[in-house]
Amino acid sequence: MVELTTGGRLSGDFAADDPYALARDWLAKAEASEPEDANAVALATVDRHGLPNVRMVLVKEIEPDQTRGGFVFFTNFDSAKGQELKANTKAAMVFHWKSLHRQIRLRGEVEPAGAEQADAYYASRSYQSRIGAWASRQSRPLANRRTLLAEVAKLAAKYPRNPPRPGHWGGYRIRPLEIEFWGQGDFRLHDRFRWTRLKPESTSWTVQRLSP
Repeated sequence: MVELTTGGRLSGDFAADDPYALARDWLAKAEASEPEDANAVALATVDRHGLPNVRMVLVKEIEPDQTRGGFVFFTNFDSAKGQELKANTKAAMVFHWKSLHRQIRLRGEVEPAGAEQADAYYASRSYQSRIGAWASRQSRPLANRRTLLAEVAKLAAKYPRNPPRPGHWGGYRIRPLEIEFWGQGDFRLHDRFRWTRLKPESTSWTVQRLSP
């Protein structure tokens, strides 16, 4: 259900009954125009001191809102982002598509993706990337590149084909409480529509137009 507040009329590129569906539509258009990695987002978390951290990740799926879905990405659980998400299960991310003059910002609650979903995505990756997930002690100090390559060679010998998904690697799902769609306008008179809900399990949204 969508409730439009004053000034919240949706039309054109912003017309939708569901922000997840609108995000998938914008992403599909970006995949046709962006040179590579249209699904790249800046992911923001905070450490135990409350200091923000941001890095680029790839959103691999935007699941249907009606199925308690969300925006899914995969990483090393022992990485800085993994440790920060373990301590604080809230995060934000932003897509920016320069070719389309569009942006999506969202923030909300984070939960682990299921093991079956992580297994399926891991199995779809190249062999080298699967071995890399085993070899990298992500975010931790590394003496030199030679050390990393030696670990890759050792694990490739151990798993010459079809390496299993390592236990320290898997997925996260952000279930937004807020999603903002931004479209560039002339003279910086941009269009901005913010969708909000009170709880991540709710499928009822309120939409409001924001000043640029």
